[in-house]
Amino acid sequence: MIGLYQPSDSPLHRLPAGAKLLALVAAIVAMTVFVRDLAGVAVVVLAVAALFALGRISWRVALAQLRPVLWMTAIIGVFQLLTTSPVRAVVVCAVLLASVALAALVTVTTRVTDLLDALVRALRPLRRVGVDPDRAGLLLALAIRCVPLLAQIVHEVAEARRARGVSWSATALLTPVLVRALRTADAMGEALAARGVDDD
Repeated sequence: MIGLYQPSDSPLHRLPAGAKLLALVAAIVAMTVFVRDLAGVAVVVLAVAALFALGRISWRVALAQLRPVLWMTAIIGVFQLLTTSPVRAVVVCAVLLASVALAALVTVTTRVTDLLDALVRALRPLRRVGVDPDRAGLLLALAIRCVPLLAQIVHEVAEARRARGVSWSATALLTPVLVRALRTADAMGEALAARGVDDD
């Protein structure tokens, strides 16, 4: 659900990364606590749409950020429908999708380097308790890089299986994906070690 940076000169693009991250956390907490009915859902949907318009992000880019979590949202919605009520199911799914949309809005309006710098600055006070902010920033950068890399591996393996006319099988798909992912992780580890990342 990590979007690619969309260059622009919108007010959202000009906001500092730290301010956007704080606003994101505050918005998610506020939605979780205060949205309880369909009127609240309508307000949230309009607010998120307005923010995407303010950031000059096209509706195609906005929908692309939500597509990867739609299946998970559908499963959660069915579970809520069976255990609670239709209104509660709508509220839970709407808050989840709005949270994902807002997180995506932060990533498409903020350079990854700016986000990482803001997080490293926020973690610096924790240096007193043994947290290394620079190492944490490196881990986050690797995580951001590995999400699309893993998606690409899954896509390539699935395409290769389709080209060979092999029938669908979860085990047959996951095994080569796991092998390739482990090889990639091993290569990245060797590259980091060669650059002295493991040095004290």
